[in-house]
Amino acid sequence: MTKRKVTIATRESPLALRQAELIKEQLQATHPHLAVELLGITTQADKRLDVSLLDIGGKGLFVKELEEALFDGRADIAVHSMKDVPMELPPGLVIPVICKRAEPRDAFVSTQYKSLGELPHGARVGTSSLRRQTQLRALRADLNLENLRGNIHTRLKRLDQGDFDAIILAAAGLIRVHLSDRIRTYLSIEESLPAVGQGALGIECREDDHHIQALIAALNDEVTSVCVTAERALCRQLGGGCKLPVAAYAQIHHDELSLRGLVANREGTRLLRVRIQGHPKQADSLGTRAAEELLQQGAANILREFND
Repeated sequence: MTKRKVTIATRESPLALRQAELIKEQLQATHPHLAVELLGITTQADKRLDVSLLDIGGKGLFVKELEEALFDGRADIAVHSMKDVPMELPPGLVIPVICKRAEPRDAFVSTQYKSLGELPHGARVGTSSLRRQTQLRALRADLNLENLRGNIHTRLKRLDQGDFDAIILAAAGLIRVHLSDRIRTYLSIEESLPAVGQGALGIECREDDHHIQALIAALNDEVTSVCVTAERALCRQLGGGCKLPVAAYAQIHHDELSLRGLVANREGTRLLRVRIQGHPKQADSLGTRAAEELLQQGAANILREFND
């Protein structure tokens, strides 16, 4: 029997809802007679904005309750920003589809200053990401970096009311909610290596639901899927969850996959970097190899300070 309705589990932030709408639009373009509805869920991570993600269990909290909706049948699929998805999925769930990646870089947002270099000594910069904080410290040790959580609009409001001189956000999110005009500059890949999976949306479903997997298969982007596979393999091998200062970004040019990886200490005084190339079909093993190179450089000792 052909399924006539698909329910998408999504967080209820404006960005998450927009991302779910994008998937809905693509599904209905592929299957014109398919009814698609959204099931909005407010996660614990969205409720606990008074504490850092590190203190309440990391970004995995953004997906846990959506996964519960898959398990109990309230939803058929869940849409995630791949940078929020833990490296290990619960048994019984899979992410068979990773959509075409949007802008992967971080964005510099400010009402007064055009770039990171223009910020005065001691300027207040908001970002809760350890990955961003450590790389920013390496570039500008004089800045005051402060935690900033909440949805995009909440963060922009705090910037606009003068709590910060600048904030750093994922550019893809701003673009998706039609706020690209707020971006003053993009941080280059060299300045701020992106989070694993940044800019890519993943679709999660039950492993045994082959009908749903067939329905969503057309939304998979092979290049993005391969690149994110390599990035996640690197992070998984390091034992890194999304909350650690681990960065990875892969690209494919002329049938060669190039993967960059980074591990940084809290002060930004030690940045371990790796870059390897290989065939896209070896994405998983390339990610593992890159992680092993970082471990040989001393990554385990650096990451230990965040787990203590």
